[in-house]
Amino acid sequence: MRVGIAGAGAIAMGYAAFLLNNGHDARLWSPSGKGTTGLAEGRALTVAGSVEGDFHPPTCGGAEELAACDVIVVALPAYGYRMVLDSLIAHLDARHIVIISAHLSFAALYLARKLSERGLQIPIAAWNTTILTAKAPSPLNVRIGAIRSKVDMAVLPARSAQSVHETCVALFGDRFLIKDDLLTIALSNLNPQSHMAIALCNLTRMEHGETWGQNSNITPAVARLLERLDQERLAIASAFGKTVRTIFDHAALSHGISGSSVAEIYANLAENGKDPVGPKDINTRYVLEDVPFGLVPTLQLARMCGVKAVLHESGIELLGACYGRDFATDNDILRELGPLDKDGLIRHVTEGYPVNAPAGDIENRAVAT
Repeated sequence: MRVGIAGAGAIAMGYAAFLLNNGHDARLWSPSGKGTTGLAEGRALTVAGSVEGDFHPPTCGGAEELAACDVIVVALPAYGYRMVLDSLIAHLDARHIVIISAHLSFAALYLARKLSERGLQIPIAAWNTTILTAKAPSPLNVRIGAIRSKVDMAVLPARSAQSVHETCVALFGDRFLIKDDLLTIALSNLNPQSHMAIALCNLTRMEHGETWGQNSNITPAVARLLERLDQERLAIASAFGKTVRTIFDHAALSHGISGSSVAEIYANLAENGKDPVGPKDINTRYVLEDVPFGLVPTLQLARMCGVKAVLHESGIELLGACYGRDFATDNDILRELGPLDKDGLIRHVTEGYPVNAPAGDIENRAVAT
């Protein structure tokens, strides 16, 4: 089974190394063409940490070449989804499985809708987070910090979940938990809320380019904000009839650590040597990706079900004021899905879109802001 990875950042490179290390055929496509230049010239990808070695993943020159693979993993920030998915749509066919790693903003719905207009429905998997953490000190030097023991996944359409789960396990190991639909995945991702709290409370550190420990700077005050944001997310999930993990559950599963408070959890992580360097540039994905593509959709879900999410809304507005931009307009996925409707959302996150449906019917029953 050939796996094509769309992306050339630390996570994408980490996935290539992980797959190659386990005997799979993995190749990379850098949408900009820059990230894989060294590989195309014959230089090695050097990986340390949870996976170690020098690797030579083949590279793809474009979306059509990537689509020669059987499984395609989209592993890049959400602000790159639209361009990559639009490039792939014409080259996908019934044999493909697409996996969106760390799925945000109902991107799987966008892809499903566009494919339905072609008369095609294929399985699209959405992971709630990446299967590994990784940093890249330089383009071809990657350090994999951890390989997660559990990752939630949902599949569109949901009836394909079992077969896609088997493919994910065959490629990446027995670490995937099947969830009922994309809505559960959307409400299970803690990263956007956590990153917003970290960015808001450390904004000047980032702007000055300071070197600072992320976990050691989640002080009791920051931790209380994290807990309150988590309560809002859980309330939204409950309004949709969903039960999702808490921030405490996430710490136990992802880091194997517990505590009576979020402050205690992060203090324990820092004391145990797990204190990654926080963002050193204000143009961090913690804001530019997670606010428009993570928090804006969450706030729309809150409004849809009548739940007050004051901290989510205020955080978006505060960061928008700090950055001088409207983050809602930065989301180029949601606005392509049509008018927001709760019943339509619930239907589409399970069934996808009907193949060969008239364009007007798709438009009337779509989901978005």
